[in-house]
Amino acid sequence: MSAVPAPPPPASADGSLAAPLATPPQDRPAWRVVPARLAAMCVVELQKLRHDRTELYTRAVQPALWLLVFGETFTRINVIPTGGIPYRDYLAPGIIAQSTMFIAIFYGIHIIWERDSGVLTKLLVTPTPRAALVAGKAFAAGVKAIVQAAVVVVIAALLGVHLGWHPLRLLGVVVTVLLGSAFFACLSVTIAGIVRTRDRLMGFGQAITMPLFFASNALYPTTTMPDWLQVVSAVNPLSYEVDALRGLLLGVPAHLPLDFAVLAVAAAAGITAAAALLGRLAR
Repeated sequence: MSAVPAPPPPASADGSLAAPLATPPQDRPAWRVVPARLAAMCVVELQKLRHDRTELYTRAVQPALWLLVFGETFTRINVIPTGGIPYRDYLAPGIIAQSTMFIAIFYGIHIIWERDSGVLTKLLVTPTPRAALVAGKAFAAGVKAIVQAAVVVVIAALLGVHLGWHPLRLLGVVVTVLLGSAFFACLSVTIAGIVRTRDRLMGFGQAITMPLFFASNALYPTTTMPDWLQVVSAVNPLSYEVDALRGLLLGVPAHLPLDFAVLAVAAAAGITAAAALLGRLAR
């Protein structure tokens, strides 16, 4: 019996014989995959905003009403201790944090939509780590939140709020909003992995947004809260986001190292939890 002849080597585009690869291509290390995934997801979010700016305009209405109606009214009443600054100025960082949280807390709806359309399944079969996928989507939500925060800052400035414009402080604001939004987006994805439907996620999101907001220092100092609410505020990441924004934008005393540390740990824990439940959401 004659041996089966070996297939000829493949030809290149110019007709010459191409040499076979000596070694197969190696997978990119995780430290290169994660930044690439983050950049890709952020570019996608920016493209969405570029094609449709309606969401920015509609979401700017509520922060403007909070600053104009609530802020002006309580500035005149002067019943909330703010350390000598106008209540409208005191309120502005809290409204920035609130508006960015409201964007991120419903980000799990996008994940469920991707599951229903088959996009999530295709992403999960790629060699990209699940933590990188979740981190990319979380920080993409942060990019949208940063744009929203910029809109609220402009509105606050037009209403006469005295803000600091030092470049390093503004960079700190960007980092603060990015980390805070990443945590709340991961919280939304985690809830989506548990409830697995858009209707249930909407219900849970609406049930926790206002308690998170009112159980923070966004509207009033924590020293004016009852003891049990102070305990809740101490474990609420939104409180640390607001504290950092106040220190950066208003120049008031703040615990910036602690604020950034808590937000970074919260974002990392959120990414871990969301990545663990991402596979359950796809089933």
